[in-house]
Amino acid sequence: MKRIGLIVNPVAGMGGSVGLKGTDGNVEEARQRGAVPHAMERARITLALLSRETGLHFITCSGAMGGDILQEAGIKGFEIMYTVSGESRASDTKAAARRFREAGVDLLLFCGGDGTARDIFEVTGRDVPLLGIPAGVKMYSAVFAIDPTVAAELVRESDTKNLRDSEILDVDEEAYRGGELKTRIFGIARTPSGAGKIQPAKQVYEEPDEERAKQEIARFMQEVMLPDTLYILGAGTTTEAIAHRLGVQKTLLGVDAVKDGKVIAADVDEKTILDLAAREKETRIILSPIGAQGFILGRGNQQISARVIRLVGRNNIILVATPHKLAELPELYVDSGDPVLDTEFGNSIQVISGYRIAQRKKIHQPVAL
Repeated sequence: MKRIGLIVNPVAGMGGSVGLKGTDGNVEEARQRGAVPHAMERARITLALLSRETGLHFITCSGAMGGDILQEAGIKGFEIMYTVSGESRASDTKAAARRFREAGVDLLLFCGGDGTARDIFEVTGRDVPLLGIPAGVKMYSAVFAIDPTVAAELVRESDTKNLRDSEILDVDEEAYRGGELKTRIFGIARTPSGAGKIQPAKQVYEEPDEERAKQEIARFMQEVMLPDTLYILGAGTTTEAIAHRLGVQKTLLGVDAVKDGKVIAADVDEKTILDLAAREKETRIILSPIGAQGFILGRGNQQISARVIRLVGRNNIILVATPHKLAELPELYVDSGDPVLDTEFGNSIQVISGYRIAQRKKIHQPVAL
């Protein structure tokens, strides 16, 4: 019998759709902006796929930190080993992880983001293998499954003899909210090994050739961008180069709305994008995949939600990336939170990689369980 510890961070990722760069220390502000929890739904997807799996025994926390989701998913016979009093905090995550480590769980499955991963690893270290169901805003660490369905697949296949080393990154939250990405390796965890199923750690490319390639992409985009059309620019240095070519300032780690060479709204949230797009005749979304990870949607740009994509139209997404970045990415990934929409992206997508140059890149298609 495989013993699985389960910890759910109920507020993980709440800041994403409302334009916050993280939820740590910003839960109340996220709520005031209209954010709603979605981590429990992400965990529910994984657990529902495991509900008929034999040979698993779950050990978890009370309420929204685990017990409620296991019950809703139809998993029976789970054990509550940690009781939460009131709204859960980081201290509850750490205390629960400590209990699970002492209980000798074979795998600690958690639902959250980088902050949750760091809190758990601080207690467990390399004593307990970790696997994250992605539900945070950033998730730059390499302990997360590609999406909740793949997380279920990895739990089914997990074997203590088949583990790999995975970086947990410590992101400077204050710098990130100010538009600067500062990371350091917080620790090296052990995770289930699965080719193409665990995301790699985020990388930033800063070579001279990269800068030239970004400028060539920006030059081409300036030529083809249409008048009287709203453009939603996703996060990243490649989209920043496009903004600079247009003569406007870009929020590096945020999402901006541009029209006719002017910033209509900066650092926008999901609601603002929906409001703007609903008033415009034409809207395009320009995105660049995350370096080394390859995510088009679902990592650091939750403002561009499934609702936004449905409104704007999947065919109105323009993807840009330098040749170096694409060479490092065997596949691209979509994790919008809407599995049906994710599959509608198909098996491949065109990526603009230079001046009048594009590549066709494969999109990962999860194996149906």
